[in-house]
Amino acid sequence: MKNLSTTSDNILSCARSLIVAGGYNGFSYADIADVVGIRKASIHHHFPSKVDLVRTLVERYRKEAEAGFERIELQVSDPLEQLRSYVGYWEACIADASAPICICALLAGQLPVLPEEVRLEVQAHFRYLSAWLTSVLESGAQQGQLQLTTTPRAEAEAFMATVHGAMLSARAYNDPKIFGLVTGPHLERLRSHHN
Repeated sequence: MKNLSTTSDNILSCARSLIVAGGYNGFSYADIADVVGIRKASIHHHFPSKVDLVRTLVERYRKEAEAGFERIELQVSDPLEQLRSYVGYWEACIADASAPICICALLAGQLPVLPEEVRLEVQAHFRYLSAWLTSVLESGAQQGQLQLTTTPRAEAEAFMATVHGAMLSARAYNDPKIFGLVTGPHLERLRSHHN
């Protein structure tokens, strides 16, 4: 990692943890300054306003997610396994508490209070995820691997809502196992039983 980017990386990763813990309005630059051990002025130097900081954070999160989906496609050709990889990624993150919830799902719940620049990034993530899931479900249905009861797009939205809802439930019950309890049967329902 380049030394130049280290301070801004530290600020972003601290902000990410603080958002996961308390949402968009749950932290200030003073909180970040305390954790990272720098002055508030130094944070303003990297990110003039909280909007800049959170927009950059969500933008970076989206790029990481998109790279993750590309990796899944490179490593796994089977559509059902691609869905399992996506769910498995979150299952592991929730189990070890490294990322107990998708930051975009969390911020979507706060959409009415978000600045527009942040809102647009969150919505872009949802659209990207929906499009990716739609294409995976479509190709799984064409290959006879997945059994869809409605259009691939509607199935994608239902799948995304199930995954995000399972994250919330795991958090509400403070029980990581709830995530798999919710997503497992959903994956099983999609699997074609003709094979």
